[in-house]
Amino acid sequence: MSMINLSPAQLRQAADLKEQIASLNQELTALFGGQASPDPLQPAKPAVAKKRGMSAAGKARIAAAQKLRWAKVHAAKAKPAPVAKPTPKPVAAKPAPKKGKISPEGMARIIAATKARWAKIRALKAAKKK
Repeated sequence: MSMINLSPAQLRQAADLKEQIASLNQELTALFGGQASPDPLQPAKPAVAKKRGMSAAGKARIAAAQKLRWAKVHAAKAKPAPVAKPTPKPVAAKPAPKKGKISPEGMARIIAATKARWAKIRALKAAKKK
């Protein structure tokens, strides 16, 4: 049943009941010395989340640490040229392995085989054209 459909007598009765509830709530508050239960007809207030904060000292510690990190980065970039150190005695290096070389006879065989292969390919192409 909505409030629009209520008669004036019913509305007056509802208002009287609400006044009685409010007075009883006040009596409870006085009796217990604290806050009584909230009015059931009023909507409950949403709980407000407490904002987190950071102290000034905490912010200062973070800023100091960040400045120190950046100082290290910049110092690493701006390092002076290294001082020439005395060169240690050279250690006997292993001789490099010899590269394999193809002998002139081997190269001639490879060239002859390549020429023969291309001659064969050209011959097949010429046979297909005819």
